[in-house]
Amino acid sequence: MTLKENIEDLLDKNATELEISKAIRKYIKNYFGSLDELFKETQGKDFLVRHTRHVDNIINTIYRVAVRKMFGIYTPMSNSIPITLVALGSYGREQLCVYSDIDLMIVYDECEGYNTNALIEKILYIAWDAGLKLGHRVHSLKELSNAAMEDDTIKTALIESRYICGSKFLWIKIENELGKIRSKNRKKFVFEKIEEAKKRRAKYPISMEPNIKEGTGGLRDANLLYWIANVLYGAKTLKDLSGKLFTDEEYREFRIALEWLFRVRAAIHLAAGKKEDRLLLEYIPEVSKRLLIRYKSDSKIQQVLVSKTLDALHTIDNFTQIFVKKMVKVFLYNPKNLSKLRKSRITKNIFFCDNTLYASFNSKESRISELIDILLKIENIKKIDPSFIYYAKNTIYSRSSKNIKNRIKKLFYKNKIYEILTLFYNTKLLPLLIPPIKKIIHLPQFDGYHEYPVDVHSLLTIYYLERVKDPFLKDLMKNLSKDELAILKLSAFLHDAGKGRKQDHSEVGAKLIRMFAKKIGFSEDIAEIGATLVRYHTLMSNTAYREDIYNEKTVFSFTAKLKTPKILDMLYLLTYADINAVGKNRYNSYNAELMKELYLAAKESFAKKEILDETAKRIKKEEALKRNSNFQSLPKTLQKKILSIESNLFFIKHKTNEIIEIAKKAAETEDFKYEINNNNFLSIEIIRKVPLNLGYLLGKLSSFDVASMEVFKLFDNIKYFKIDFLEKADIGNIGYIEQIVANSFDMEKKIKLKKPDIKREEIKIDCEHSKTYATMFLNVKNQKGLLAYIASLFDKFGIDIATAKVHTVKKRAKDLFLIEKNGNFCNNRESILKLLTEGSG
Repeated sequence: MTLKENIEDLLDKNATELEISKAIRKYIKNYFGSLDELFKETQGKDFLVRHTRHVDNIINTIYRVAVRKMFGIYTPMSNSIPITLVALGSYGREQLCVYSDIDLMIVYDECEGYNTNALIEKILYIAWDAGLKLGHRVHSLKELSNAAMEDDTIKTALIESRYICGSKFLWIKIENELGKIRSKNRKKFVFEKIEEAKKRRAKYPISMEPNIKEGTGGLRDANLLYWIANVLYGAKTLKDLSGKLFTDEEYREFRIALEWLFRVRAAIHLAAGKKEDRLLLEYIPEVSKRLLIRYKSDSKIQQVLVSKTLDALHTIDNFTQIFVKKMVKVFLYNPKNLSKLRKSRITKNIFFCDNTLYASFNSKESRISELIDILLKIENIKKIDPSFIYYAKNTIYSRSSKNIKNRIKKLFYKNKIYEILTLFYNTKLLPLLIPPIKKIIHLPQFDGYHEYPVDVHSLLTIYYLERVKDPFLKDLMKNLSKDELAILKLSAFLHDAGKGRKQDHSEVGAKLIRMFAKKIGFSEDIAEIGATLVRYHTLMSNTAYREDIYNEKTVFSFTAKLKTPKILDMLYLLTYADINAVGKNRYNSYNAELMKELYLAAKESFAKKEILDETAKRIKKEEALKRNSNFQSLPKTLQKKILSIESNLFFIKHKTNEIIEIAKKAAETEDFKYEINNNNFLSIEIIRKVPLNLGYLLGKLSSFDVASMEVFKLFDNIKYFKIDFLEKADIGNIGYIEQIVANSFDMEKKIKLKKPDIKREEIKIDCEHSKTYATMFLNVKNQKGLLAYIASLFDKFGIDIATAKVHTVKKRAKDLFLIEKNGNFCNNRESILKLLTEGSG
């Protein structure tokens, strides 16, 4: 049984209003429960129209019930009752969404023969008892004009009014009033609506969770266009202006975007089970299913949903901005400004006035090269008017256009390029002119950190780079050359161009900028700077936030990747802009201080070139390790321990597989392990967790000449020793040597050692090598027991050798000791020198 049949049956049975309201309530509940099925059958505007007409049917039924209850068997014809029910807002436009308020206006004409107030009350009470969510207003016919004049919100609502039921005679009178309302104070109404839209758009910018209704490019923007078209042209629909105000193709593109938003909004309401106009991350999976988006992975499905939505919002945003401006230009014309316009003329139909770029809507199509030449000619563009966006949108782009690449390069040498890049973005020229950006147009990023999609974030990075507020950073920027500043801007814009791919976006981005920079005319060296900046664009923030920036290893590792102090300056500027572009208050006094401290420490470290070179070599070895399949198969904890080894020399000295094998042995060591090799020469490898009596070991083996010795601190208080001697040992002595090694873990054992002959000038001590380490370098005649004596002396003073690199060549011992600065070495420097050199000739 239909609702109409059910209600007629109840009326015939003289059911109470409450019983009828319950029946209507039950129908409404069942109907809303069936909307998911209806959405499967039809989506977009068609779904909204069908939903609207179902609501019309419910309102009509309530009206009929109220009339029958008021008049009984004496019910007059509807046209004779001076009441009309009118739909307003989205309901009036037949765009009513699932859980949107049903905006209803009841208009009555004063007539002594009817108790209109009682009838209106009855209509509303039945509707409320039935559970219908009404946003209602009641006006007499005479009040309409005054109400509209007092409040633009009412005028806007009346513009979208649509007859539902009641007296058609009264509706004709209402339409006449509406015609008068539309024609009054048109200019005031239009500009108030535009100002209202500006505030709304500022409140709801494009974001990762866009507001489909109120946000930039949302349904309200499309409504704004209709309201103005209705007031100025009397248009019933925007389609009425197709071929007049805009081309059929332009309208078609707009209409496709609008249709998508209708679909998305209805799907959000159904997924949320309530009125919700934001595409929140939590609803994306359900919305995707309802819109039948099909791809292999869920992440791809969700990406496509958000990308299509952002694209639709962008299309509507530009269409609205352009054609609102085109419609209201009649109000902007002022003959007094003609002389000012003539003076601001750049070329035919193009004007630059008050730092704003304008174009006539009558401008003929031009070539892309002409557009860029205009942009190159003008400095300090602060705003680009929608009229110029329309002009740029209609430029002819051809891949064969001459010198386009060179012109693009020149743009990055301008003082300000943000407005120009935004122009290219709004006209969809951006991926044509700067192809590396193609993959990130409308690309969402679901990382919980970025507030904006990748393309908007990239544009904002340029915005903040060109508007640096920090005086310290301003000075850094002033010291950049023109080439450096240009490549910095290109790097800032393309720093996330590698996103949307499976590979590391920083590495992909580095390749993209290197190729593109060279393609448009940057030198190999400048292009390489761009690649370095993009590859490491997250390095500074990650290091500052996540690592100990007061640790030398951290600072040197950071600095070694950047190669030059100037690249450090540029990365600092890029990081500042990048963080600001993430969202409001992301760049604050706390992280600003952290990054400045890291910057200053890194700047200082460039003076220590030797350590930087070592660190750079270490980083290459670390990268090779990370690619090594044997390393990848190790437990993650052991991988981290290997990469945490302090000594750069350990990485430089050993091959990747040697590092892995040493680390595996170390991880298995409980007290100590050793191996003796006597193939070509005697070699002893020791891995120990407990203390080693190194002076005793070397003293007992002083009959052998040491060719080289390495000492490296590994991890978990484990040290690695490798001692190579110049000669082989007799096979019969191997057991004795094994016993010596085993006894060397007894710290009570002592041995008398002969003092070596060392001159003061043969020793160099540097206590300022770094904040953590001092160095001692010997270049001395090779002598029996030399290392044993030095080792026992260090043991005596409690000096901890972090790394020892001992090498004998041409009967000279060239020994380098990296020593931890715990106070025992540098504080006893003179005593150590005296003990080493006392009595030397």
